[in-house]
Amino acid sequence: MRELRWASEEGDGIEHLTFDARDDGFAAESVVVGQRYGKAYGLHYVVRCDAQWRTRYAWLKIVGGGELELHGDGDGRWHDGHGLTLSALEGCIDIDIAATPYTNTLPIRRLRLAEGERQPIEVAYISTPDLQVTRAGQAYTCIALDREYRYEGIFRNFTADMQVDSDGLVIDYPTLFRRLPR
Repeated sequence: MRELRWASEEGDGIEHLTFDARDDGFAAESVVVGQRYGKAYGLHYVVRCDAQWRTRYAWLKIVGGGELELHGDGDGRWHDGHGLTLSALEGCIDIDIAATPYTNTLPIRRLRLAEGERQPIEVAYISTPDLQVTRAGQAYTCIALDREYRYEGIFRNFTADMQVDSDGLVIDYPTLFRRLPR
C-alpha cells in the first residue's frame, strides 16, 4: 500500500490518499480538504477498479453534506447506490472527480497509450462539492511513456501536461495539483 499527498495550487487544499494494488484490481481511499468556487468542503472518497483499470465502484461523501455511490460494470453501464440506471453515462468507463488528480490515473493506466498516441474518451465527471455527475469529453496523449501525459478537458477547453510516476500517479499537474514530498 502506498500513501501520498497532493496540495492544491488553486487554494489552500490538501489531499491524503492510500493506494493499493490487489490481485483483483486497484483501490484508493482518500480525504480531500479544499475549496471550490469560494466554498470550503471536506470530501472522503473510495474508488475501486478491476485489473484492467476500469472503474467498478465509487463512493463519495461531503462532510456534513451529500453522498454519492456509483457502480460500473466495466463496459460503460452505470447505476447508483439505489440500483437506478444512469443512462446518461452509457459508454463511460472512467470517472473524473474534480477535486483530485488521482482519477487521471484511471484512464492513463487503462488506455495504455503508446508514446505520441492520443485517445479521446467520455467520462463520468463528478463536480465538487455538489457531487453532480455529468458526461464529459476528455482526451489523453502519451508524451513520454510512464512519465508525462497531456490531459485535455474538451468539455471546458483546458489542457495540461502532467508528470506521473511509474504507477501513473500524478506528481505535477500544473496550475492545479502538486505532490508533496514524503
